[in-house]
Amino acid sequence: METDIHKKNEDMKKELLIIIPAYNESKSIGALLDGLEQPEIMEIADLLIVNDASLDDTGRLAAERGHEVINNIYNLGYGSGLWVGYKYAVKHGYKYVIQMDADGQHDVCNVKRLYERLTTPGEGGVCPDIVLGSRFMEGSYPYKSSAVKSLAYALFRFLIRLGSGIKITDPTTGLQALDRRAFSFYAGYNHFDDKYPDANMIMQMLLLGFRVEEVPAVMHYRTEGVSMHSGLKPVIYMFRMVFSIAAIWIRIKLYHVDAEAAKEDEAD
Repeated sequence: METDIHKKNEDMKKELLIIIPAYNESKSIGALLDGLEQPEIMEIADLLIVNDASLDDTGRLAAERGHEVINNIYNLGYGSGLWVGYKYAVKHGYKYVIQMDADGQHDVCNVKRLYERLTTPGEGGVCPDIVLGSRFMEGSYPYKSSAVKSLAYALFRFLIRLGSGIKITDPTTGLQALDRRAFSFYAGYNHFDDKYPDANMIMQMLLLGFRVEEVPAVMHYRTEGVSMHSGLKPVIYMFRMVFSIAAIWIRIKLYHVDAEAAKEDEAD
């Protein structure tokens, strides 16, 4: 009987998994799930909430609505939440994932746009491996940032363009869609920065030959909770990210670390 139930659940599984890392987001996650539970999204996607040892009712609220919830015993951080989600997606055979924040900043209208771009062949009849939801493209919803954050965005854009030759308008976006090749690579050992995955990961994937594209996105400002980039954290974060981007360029361009692993994933 247990085997039959498992088989039934697998048969009902969609090809797209939406991964939502969440920490103390009980005030916002309900509205996010309301949006994601629209029929046009539920018919193409399953939801996974990675509850990162929240001290509030985040995990319970998600579980009560019938969604898959992974509850971390200890708070591991945003990047580890994503990494757990990638591993879950690999284990359960998903073809695509979309990662979204639980604080309501990523509008649910972006889901179908990202999914359609990820699954639509572009130039040369090839689909992208990663699609970034950008706040700063023509057609994006107006979005203003602080002076410090704007400086960081400009610096990361410059470093990615310098290191890879490719222009990325929003190098710190957390709204991303990935195909199986990309998230399977991330799920592997030492292929993903589980502490601060950001512009450094975009640089890595570009240098390893993954196809990265952007689409205009609708994003809102946080209205509840505390951002992980509040106070002086953006300044510290900017310096850490610069060193991380430089280290990745050296590892891949000079020492060819992970180059073979990326080719193996492409062959698979």
